[in-house]
Amino acid sequence: MADNAQKPGALHLSQADFDQTLKAAGQKPVLVDFFAEWCGPCKMAAPVIEELAGEYADKAVIAKVDVDAENSLAATYGVMSIPTVIVFVNGEEVDRKIGFAGKQGYVSMLEGAMEE
Repeated sequence: MADNAQKPGALHLSQADFDQTLKAAGQKPVLVDFFAEWCGPCKMAAPVIEELAGEYADKAVIAKVDVDAENSLAATYGVMSIPTVIVFVNGEEVDRKIGFAGKQGYVSMLEGAMEE
């Protein structure tokens, strides 16, 4: 936790704080990366997600969910393949990409959610 205080980074969410995080964000988009430690494409996405957390610190919430630790959360949102990145606005899913979309793909998702 001490690392988060030094620089903005992606929040690591669990079943316990997921819904509360979506509610607290309100109008701000919440981009959630569903990943696993052993997943190759997830490892490619990880630094991009962290970079976005810094770049969008004031405009969006960037978060990660480890599907191995939080498999019921993954099931709730129908995550069958990883990485799956879902953008929520006002607690509702507005966009989803399966597989590594690259930085531009995730930026497009965020920008699109901000326009809604």
